Amino acid sequence: MNAVVVGGGIVGLSSAYELAVRGVDVVVCEKGSIGSGSTERSAGGIRTQFSTPVNVDLSLESIRVWESFDERFGTPIDYRTNGYLFLARTAETAATFESTVEMQNERGVPSEILDPEQAANRCGGIDPAEFVAATYSPMDGFADPHLALQAYARAAAEEGVDVRTKTPVVDVRRNGDRVTGVETPGGRLEAEVVINAAGPWAREIAAMAGIDLPIAPKRRQIAVVEPETPVPSTDPLTVDLDSGSYFRPERDGDALVGGHFADADPDRDPDAFATSMDFEWAVDALEAVADWTSYFGPESAIKRGWAGLYAVTPDDNAILEETVPGLVTAAGFSGHGFQHAPATGRIVAELVTEGEATLVDVAALSSDRFGTGDERTETNVV
Repeated sequence: MNAVVVGGGIVGLSSAYELAVRGVDVVVCEKGSIGSGSTERSAGGIRTQFSTPVNVDLSLESIRVWESFDERFGTPIDYRTNGYLFLARTAETAATFESTVEMQNERGVPSEILDPEQAANRCGGIDPAEFVAATYSPMDGFADPHLALQAYARAAAEEGVDVRTKTPVVDVRRNGDRVTGVETPGGRLEAEVVINAAGPWAREIAAMAGIDLPIAPKRRQIAVVEPETPVPSTDPLTVDLDSGSYFRPERDGDALVGGHFADADPDRDPDAFATSMDFEWAVDALEAVADWTSYFGPESAIKRGWAGLYAVTPDDNAILEETVPGLVTAAGFSGHGFQHAPATGRIVAELVTEGEATLVDVAALSSDRFGTGDERTETNVV
């Protein structure tokens, strides 16, 4: 069996690797360089605290890989299980915690609901007076996306995957209902299966096959900040759910700071968006986290930053399925692609080689859910 994977980010390379270890001949087509789409611009979060069961399950299966990643791939990825701390300012936000944590616990996640003082014990820099409740899980954390991506690229190559950079897919070929390959500037690649792991370009790739997928590229930004008071390296990735702002420790007391604060959130052209950080946004982000922590006082400095794209669906959940015969979609992760890449790669390989996913029940991630009322929106979105 042979396959073409469209997209050389971590979802595409994880999929290529898992296919190759099952004996599939794989070509990866990446229009730029490895990880140049969204992976290299990720904050690297890895968490189990989702509001939808399928995302929790994807996280748990992925964490089995992240926990043993150094041994499996021979590459340290700076994986730190500092936890995630979600904070609620309003009773309305806090009201969702009980059912969400109960669902997470039923699936084996040791998350818990905290009062504001308990939350401050987990992250000493927050102002407990600003919040009414929180949730925390010690299983959560973050890793270095660049190191993880390079490890998957090496592992895939060692398994015989042909990774072709600067190789855009310009058309998807069909014979009747079945996808049979792709066209590139260098010629046609025949394939028994094509995997659409193109992230922000996934809708374009689907359209080449005559399929409309509701995946919208949305611009998001991250700032590297030198706080007035250094952020302890043991702090969790901490999120103010109501303002949308968050931070996590970086290195040497610095922090990554992020959030989306504008009312407008237009679609972006993934080939022509600004990858540099907007300074005005960075000021807003710094002021937002300064409002609820003691770390980011007036002497804090914005050191640098960047912008990337989320590939967003209407319910903030991925599309993971065989969309039509010969075309598997693994896209639209809405900011969760990095952390779910290990499980996604295995599921893609199952869909291709076994005809169904058994690692996780991904029926809820079928594209036919849209417009039917079957969507269940993921509310724990960072």
